Amino acid sequence: MRPELSQYSHVSAGKVREIYEIDDDTLLMVVTDRISAYDHILEPEIPDKGRVLTAMSMYFFEHIDFPNHLAGPIDDERIPEEVLGRAIVVKKLKMLPFECVVRGYLTGSGMKEYQESRSVCGVALPEGLVEASKLPEPIFTPATKAEIGDHDENVTFEAVVEKLGQARAEELREASINIYSQAAKIAEERGIILADTKFEFGLDEEGKLVLADEVLTPDSSRYWPADGYEPGRVQPSFDKQFVRNWLTGPKSGWDINSTTPPPSLPGSVVEATRDRYVEAFERITGRKFNEWIGCCV
Repeated sequence: MRPELSQYSHVSAGKVREIYEIDDDTLLMVVTDRISAYDHILEPEIPDKGRVLTAMSMYFFEHIDFPNHLAGPIDDERIPEEVLGRAIVVKKLKMLPFECVVRGYLTGSGMKEYQESRSVCGVALPEGLVEASKLPEPIFTPATKAEIGDHDENVTFEAVVEKLGQARAEELREASINIYSQAAKIAEERGIILADTKFEFGLDEEGKLVLADEVLTPDSSRYWPADGYEPGRVQPSFDKQFVRNWLTGPKSGWDINSTTPPPSLPGSVVEATRDRYVEAFERITGRKFNEWIGCCV
């Protein structure tokens, strides 16, 4: 018989995830249907989003050649029925204090920084790049981890060295670019471009680097359809950019620079966002979401 969620001690809550302690060695990571943008948690939630993110992470944990934090299968008997399909059992790790961002294409905050300095996080880039340009090679552009309500702050590789030491910083950079490259190849075979992504790593009891948290989901990555890709313009994407566009558009009536909370998402935006997340999962993995555990519960 599966335990109740209330039997576990609640450890922490993030914008999307809730963490519970199972025992001295393992945690339960529950992915909610919450969605955030511009440092706000939005209403209403996106149906099935937590299951899509979990399913996508599990797929890449299976296909990426790097140690990860999984401590049991998706139907592990320690997972309560009420969160089955949106929760995983993971090892306790000593988490490292950086978001390990890898960019294969120039967009978002990277594009803004490039326009100002011809570099991103201290990595010099060639002249003449435009929105959505493919970079000569993937670059490691770390950021500090933000608490709820705060912004992630881009930092240089030297800042990682200062905090963690040269050897560990180089290991993080090499691991991040390696994992990105593996995933980009998988996505490319499915007609999808992995523009950029971010990883989190922790250390196990032996001090070895372990891939943790979510991986390569539409929340942590920019995925673009390869057909129709054209540098020089913003690309359509499978992530929550659709929500951001609505919030900053005229229909929302909201000023992102104001102190007022954002408005509720209309049903059409909620439905379209869910469709994008599901499409991303199905196109990249080749699997049907309606076959995922608990998706029809």
